Amino acid sequence: MSLIEGILGIANELAETHHAASIESIELEIGTLANVEDEAFDFAWKAATPTTVLAHAERIIDHIPATARCLICNQEFEINQYFDECPNCGSFRKEILNGTGVKVKRIILS
Repeated sequence: MSLIEGILGIANELAETHHAASIESIELEIGTLANVEDEAFDFAWKAATPTTVLAHAERIIDHIPATARCLICNQEFEINQYFDECPNCGSFRKEILNGTGVKVKRIILS
C-alpha cells in the first residue's frame, strides 16, 4: 500500500501545482525485480484511489525487464531473479543495470 501512497503523493503534488482537478492517465514503469505482484498492486490501487485525483485515471503499466552485466566476462543479459547466473560463463557475480524499481513515467492532467 505504501507504494500506491507514494504514487498518489506524486500525482497529488503535480495536480495541485498545475491546478488540475483530476488526472486523465498515469504511466508507470515497474521492473521485473521490483517485487510488485500485479494482482496485489491492482487490489491496493482500487482500494486507495477511488476518492482521489487518480479515481478515473487510465493506468498504463510498462513492465521493465531486469538486466545485468557479468563482472567476469562483461556479458549483458536479462535476469528474472537476483541469483540468476550469467548465461555466457555461469558466474553469479554481476552488476544489476535496471529493472529493480518503480517509476512514474508520465502523468497527463485533465
